[in-house]
Amino acid sequence: MYFPQYLVGMFATSFIVAIWADFQTGSGWQALGWAILALIILQVGYVGLIVRLIYRQGSKGAGTDLASEPPVPGDLGNFRQRPLLPGIKRSQPPRL
Repeated sequence: MYFPQYLVGMFATSFIVAIWADFQTGSGWQALGWAILALIILQVGYVGLIVRLIYRQGSKGAGTDLASEPPVPGDLGNFRQRPLLPGIKRSQPPRL
């Protein structure tokens, strides 16, 4: 998850909630209260999602052998094991 994008969405959502609450109640203070409540609910949801992702990744990785799985395209986990340029040895300078 991209945190700055989440923050923009969170503030946009709380702004929309504040406008809606202002139209419904006619009170700016109640609108501010509803916006703060929306921010708190969204933040609790974000933390819950992160905890779920961490817990899920840990439980999935605990029972499997990662060395036996084939590498995923675009995965940089075994980057150092693969040669960068297969035709060039480290002792040779590159051909021009």
